[in-house]
Amino acid sequence: MTPLTHTPRLALGPVLYYWSRDDLFAFYETIMNTPVDIVYLGETVCAKRRSLRLDDWLALGERLADAGKQVVLSSLALIEAESELKALRRLCGNERFLVEANDMAAVQLLAGRTGFVAGPFVNIYNQQTLAALARLGLRRWVMPVELSRDTLAAMQAQRPDAVETELFAFGRLPLALSARCFTARAHNLPKDDCQFRCLDYPDGMLLSTQDDARFLALNGIQTQSAQTYTLLHEIDDIRSLGVDVLRISPQSHHTPAIIQAFADVLQSRRDVAQVQADIGRYMPAGPCDGYWAGRPGLSWKATAGTTTHLST
Repeated sequence: MTPLTHTPRLALGPVLYYWSRDDLFAFYETIMNTPVDIVYLGETVCAKRRSLRLDDWLALGERLADAGKQVVLSSLALIEAESELKALRRLCGNERFLVEANDMAAVQLLAGRTGFVAGPFVNIYNQQTLAALARLGLRRWVMPVELSRDTLAAMQAQRPDAVETELFAFGRLPLALSARCFTARAHNLPKDDCQFRCLDYPDGMLLSTQDDARFLALNGIQTQSAQTYTLLHEIDDIRSLGVDVLRISPQSHHTPAIIQAFADVLQSRRDVAQVQADIGRYMPAGPCDGYWAGRPGLSWKATAGTTTHLST
């Protein structure tokens, strides 16, 4: 098979879970030898997760840059205290790496500097917002996960020059953030004394319905889909839309194999259907792709229009 002309680059999003310092360093050691082009580093969910400090992320970023990766530092998506704002100022003030802004406070701090990425938590829902952020220095935007393929097509038609589009293409969907910690509450603990129980759930805490169907995953203050969102089977359509970057969200196991699977499909080295079947083994609660088609988010193309999409 001959590869199509437009080939999106691959990005590895920030780790959304609470992993130990050793686990983080070991994970990124494996990433250095994968065909991923861009690596996002940093804590985006909870300020209490301090396995690595900013200086550690910067040092890790240097190692990844030496391995040929573009490194981007990601900011918190929910700022709740002055101490968090102080840390955000330091992050945005780094003079080495591009920053992914995940809320408007970060956008304000980054405006007029050397450029920034708008993460999926920044609500860019129309061309006017995209144009306004481009005037502030936006280089790349990550489409919010709840938007559809048709919305993306409309946005791409009027995308400002020199602004790239990144698409969340694999991983549990980051759906919402709250001031309340759901993991702590599940263990009858207050948020201020959570005892870092998130460390016990390296891929989030699965939540099921009363009929035992996988429904959501709890990740501290973040709510995620239980199912794994995947657009691997939509690669040809994604190419036609001119998407520049595909984002894979890290999970505690098999991330290098998932990256390789996407790279193989993008380079037309393997059949999409076969690769999709292979990586299906890495989805603890099965796949979903509903938002892409404008359907309920938990639905899957193979079961669209049925009621079986919640089953494991």
